[in-house]
Amino acid sequence: MDLNYDDEGAGMFVTNVGLITSKGEKGDGIMSAAWTYQISYSPALMAVCINPRHTTYKNIVKSKEFGISIASTKQNSLASLSGGYSGKDYDKIGALKEIGYKFFKAKKINVLLVEGASLNIECKLIKKVKLGDHVLLVGEIVECSPAKGESLVYYKGEYWNVKPHHKPDDSERKEFKAVFEKHRIK
Repeated sequence: MDLNYDDEGAGMFVTNVGLITSKGEKGDGIMSAAWTYQISYSPALMAVCINPRHTTYKNIVKSKEFGISIASTKQNSLASLSGGYSGKDYDKIGALKEIGYKFFKAKKINVLLVEGASLNIECKLIKKVKLGDHVLLVGEIVECSPAKGESLVYYKGEYWNVKPHHKPDDSERKEFKAVFEKHRIK
């Protein structure tokens, strides 16, 4: 079965918005990637799924490094612009700077990162796995900035803020524990 984003159910997944930065023969690049995930604490690993036709994919495979700036709720336009134009045809970083977005040089890799992102992560590529029409790129985190601000999320083709739904309080947990204890496997 094949799915498109517009298909029933395909857009029901909630994801963050990763702004993936790289450097290649055409200079610095950026793209939006909804499929950006932390996949291990130790070692600290990140994964991003990218179509191999994208310039960012080619840059990462050649340079063996990439940045991930998790977009903040104030960066919805930046996320949309980063994903709406191809690095094959546009100097997206130059255009975004002219619009007013700011970038800074990463500490341990040779890419730019996004100023004002909720989190900035520097990765060294350690593995590629072809999965259907995308490739999962796994990077080991070599530097990570302290988290700040709220992260932008993507759901049903729109950008959203996250609103907390609290975990059960202590009295509810006590009641639930009593029920689970009755179902303990011996």
